[in-house]
Parts: sequence; C-alpha cells; structure tokens
Amino acid sequence: MVKHETSVQDKLKVGLEIHQQLDPKNKLFCNCNITDSTRYDFTFKRNLRPTQSEMGSYDQAALFESKKIKTVKYQSSKYSNCLIESDEEPPLMVNREALEIVLTVSLGLHCTIEDELHVMRKIVIDGSNTTGFQRSILVGRNGFFDIDGVRVGVQSICLEEDAARIINEQDRCDEEVNKIYSLDRLGIPLIEIALEPISNSPAFVTNVAQTVGRLLRSTKKVSRGLGSIRQDVNISMNDGSVVEVKGVQQLSQLALVIEYEAKRQDGLNQIAKELRGRNIDESGFMDNVTDVTDLIKRSSSKAVKKILSDNSRFIAFILRGFRGILSFEPYPGIRLGRELGDLVKSYGIGGIFHSDELPNYGISSEDVQSISSELKMEKNDAFVLIGGSTKLLNTVLTELSNRIKRSFSGVVPETRSARLDGVTVFSRPRPGSARMYPETDIPYISIEDNWLKKLSKNIPKPWNLVVDQVCKKYGINKTLAENIFDSRYFSLFEKIISKTSINPSFVISKLTEDLVSLEREGYDTSILTDEVLFYLFMQLNNSRISKESIPIIFEKLLKKEVNDVDEVIRAFGTERVTEGYVDKTISRIIDENDTVISEKGLDAIGLLMGRCMEILRGKIDGEKVNKKLMTKLT
Repeated sequence: MVKHETSVQDKLKVGLEIHQQLDPKNKLFCNCNITDSTRYDFTFKRNLRPTQSEMGSYDQAALFESKKIKTVKYQSSKYSNCLIESDEEPPLMVNREALEIVLTVSLGLHCTIEDELHVMRKIVIDGSNTTGFQRSILVGRNGFFDIDGVRVGVQSICLEEDAARIINEQDRCDEEVNKIYSLDRLGIPLIEIALEPISNSPAFVTNVAQTVGRLLRSTKKVSRGLGSIRQDVNISMNDGSVVEVKGVQQLSQLALVIEYEAKRQDGLNQIAKELRGRNIDESGFMDNVTDVTDLIKRSSSKAVKKILSDNSRFIAFILRGFRGILSFEPYPGIRLGRELGDLVKSYGIGGIFHSDELPNYGISSEDVQSISSELKMEKNDAFVLIGGSTKLLNTVLTELSNRIKRSFSGVVPETRSARLDGVTVFSRPRPGSARMYPETDIPYISIEDNWLKKLSKNIPKPWNLVVDQVCKKYGINKTLAENIFDSRYFSLFEKIISKTSINPSFVISKLTEDLVSLEREGYDTSILTDEVLFYLFMQLNNSRISKESIPIIFEKLLKKEVNDVDEVIRAFGTERVTEGYVDKTISRIIDENDTVISEKGLDAIGLLMGRCMEILRGKIDGEKVNKKLMTKLT
C-alpha cells in the first residue's frame, strides 16, 4: 500500500454556516428573559421519535438518533422558561426586535428579502429541542460581500431558535436517562448565515468568518462570550461527498479543522482506491458473524474484563480480503479502523478491536488465534471484535456493515464534531431535505418596503470606520481596538472605562492578552464572569489593589484556591500596602546590597528591582517601586 501525500487543498471546497446568538430582551417565541440558570425549579422527561415529512419520508439523521436515544431529562427554571419551552403551550408571534436585527444584517449583505416570511419546522430529535424540531425562518438569500478583492456569496440568512444546553449524556447519566439538558438556552434568537462554497486557503476562510463576525458585532445587538457564536463547516474534495463539521467555536480552530478534514477525506479516498484494487466482493465481504463471548472471557485483558463485567457480550465477524486495510494510515491518525471505532462509540460502546491492531490492549496472540480459528479466517482476511449489550450490538452491526460498504467509495457524507485541536469525530449521518415542514401554529409575516427602508439606516458601518471610531473614543491604537472589539469583553470594557479612571490600554491588555494566555495554559476563563471582572477593576480604581496584582488574582481564582476577589486579597496579601512600608522595604534592600551598588552604581537597578518585587509584587505597581529606587540611589 502506497501513501500519496499531495497538496490536498487544491480541489477543496468549504461552505461556512455562522450561527450567532442575538441579544434582544426576550426569547424568540415567548416573553421569557434570556439568562443562564444554575438553579432549576422543576424537571420533566421526554421520549422523542422521528416523524414523517410532508412527502412521507423520514430524515436519515433523525432515524439514526432515534436508535441511540432512550429518555431525555430537561431541567427548567421559572426565571428563563415557561410552558412554551416545555411544548405545553403554542408559541407566540416572532420576537420583532430579533427579526429586525436579522433583516438589518440581510440588508447589509445585499440579500433578497421576500415580502412574506414563513416559519418552518426542522426535525431534530437528538434531545436538544423538547418539540423534536427547531423553528427556523428564511429571511434573506442570494447576498454577497467582498473581502480582499474576492466576492463571497451568501446563500441564505435565517432566524432560528437556539437549542437546549446539554449538561450530561450517556454513561454519565443513570440507566433510564441518557441525556440531560437545561432549557435556559432553548428559544434564544439565533442568526444563521450560510455562505456559498469557498475554494481558497484555510487562512482565507478564517478571514471570511472573522469578517462576518465583525459585521454582526458591529450591530451591537448580538451576544458575546464563549458559545454565543459557532461555525458549522461543510467540506468536500474534488466535488465529492460533503462532510459537515459542527460546533467550531473559536476562529483558531477553523483552519485546523479544514486542514485535518482535507487530509482525512484524501486519506479515505486512498483507502477506497486500495480496496477497489483488491477486487473484493462488495456484496459478501462481511462474513461469519459469531458470538465469541465464551472464547474471549478466558482472556486476561483488563479491557475485556471491564466490558464483560457489565453483562455484555462479544461478537466477531470476518472482513474478507481486508487484511492490513483497517490499519492502513495514509496520513497520521487517518485509518478505517478509527472511523469504525468512532461510529461504534457514538452508540456508547467503547469495546471495538480489529485484527490489524492485535495482539494489544491485553488481548494476547493466543486470544487472536482462537478467534481466527473460530471464524475460519483465511490469509488475507481481517476480523472485527465488538463488546456491548445484545440490544445495541444488533443495531451497531447493521450500521458497521453499511459504513464498511461505503468505504469502497471513499468519503461518506456525514455530520462530525470538532475538537479543539482540529480533529473531527463522527456524530451522525447528514440530514436531508426530509427534515423540513411548515410551522402550523404561527401565521406568515408580511415584510413592507417602508419597514426595510427604515431598517436600512441601521446597517453597520464598514469595519475600518468602526475601528477608527473605537480608536478615537478611547485614545488607543488600531491593534488594541481590534483586539478588544474582536474579543467577548468589549461591552465589559466599555462599562469599566465609563465607571473608572483606569487607562483603557491597560484594561485591554488584561482582558485580551492576559486572559488569552491563561486560556492557552488550559484554564477555564469562563469562571471569570463579567461581574467578577468588573468588581476586580473597581477594586483597582478604588486603590484597594495594584495593577501588578491583577494577574495574580486571575490565577488564584482560576485555580479555585479562593472563592472570590475579596478572599484573594485577604488570603494572599494582594491588598495595597502603606507608602511607609514600601519605603522601609526599599531602604532595607538597598542596605543589604550596598556592596553591589558600590561596584555597579545604577547598573544594579535590575537586581534591586527583582529583590524588591519579590516582596512587593501584587501590592504596589512596579513603576512606583522603580521611581522610588531611582530617587534613593540618586
């Protein structure tokens, strides 16, 4: 088998779908407040099942989810939910404020807007919607915008309701319930902007996503913060099958996802070419499905014993002519065996092994030989071994058979999720046209020319003018203006500057550079809410803490060594000290280093600063210490 590592991006097409939460006062189809809930007043359970479209067919993605799902538990709060989210009451009319935001964006992107808008139902039965569908309104279509001299087409702009927020799923839940959702996010207005496929570099696609995000933020009517904006990426090679990657939340992920998926798809095409070259009978390659529980339970493998401890069984089957194929790796990490493993894991089964990777995982060569003999394998065959409940195994075997058959064609159209490192993982088959049908509880919405003419006055200014405006308003340079405007802290920044006399450049450096650095170190900076950060800067403004102490306080809070800002100040001595204490400390350091000062003079300032800050760091600004040192030395 030969690996062909060519430029895999030459014939790549990328379609972006950008989802951004809006920030009106209320939800899309009810009058509930938009707020995160941490306490819940009541819970209820639902079993969701697929329904037929108006054409009498079922959506494949919905059928797939229905095979996995048991019972979904929903947690609801009276502060963010009502009977509409529970699907116990019909929806109200569309939130006019949210609709106007989407109409304005559609006008700004030169879209065609029809004179009637209709609410549609999109079937979703993964548990994220209590109704089993998501409501969606097509607002604009056939738009465009220009970037770096390239015209980017806009397929459609929709106003949708956001899904419920998942709290727990599968083996972390009890046996009756395999998913738990919070309803605080369900029904929040969401804009979806779907772009025409782009044939360009991952860097250009990232620039496109950033441009759209900036346009949305320029309206000042969208939410900010982690999870408020998400990109779905549709990727195909050589006009082949389209793979949808959902939930890319950070721009830095986007290029990584595109690059990984390009290699994965090229790798799958190479695997398919190898399979076709072996002249394998595509109708009879999967053979001799056998229960091998009695054989494998003799194994000393801890992985096997753990699976069997749950009263599971093991099934093995032959793949005729597949020897070496399951472990063939055109690119690092791209293997058919891994693809099959991800499919099985989506059902909650972790026990899948294949002969190309064995002996391993404690499964000995004797175990492998026993299974091979039982299956009556031939020289060029491979086998797959799966452990799980009998009910799930029957379903998984059917899905595996379908997936292996499709591996002869290369890329399989499917929906995948993205990890932070850009690696994508199987989620479900791609949905089809059978998932949409009209909403029967909400009448159509008339769009009048006078209304659009009025809204056209609210179209955001071009990005360069927005940046110039921020620069002039706060006396900062272009880089700082872009950094804070692109961050999720812009509204907080404006609030801090309006309430304090702190230098804007300093605030920006803390909210962008320092917090981004801590995120890269693996800290969950969402712990530092806007309320916590605002209070922290108020303490700085009130001279209770020093500028030097802010990174220390960030770190202590993120490490959960303390509960709040006040505790960090008390426990770790970050509260400001008296001028007298500072002067005495500096004088003592000078006296202790008299010999060095005599030899080096002012060149000793670096050493003296270091020793002073060992004691005073976080208690007084370093620039003040430096000034006092210079005064005493001169």
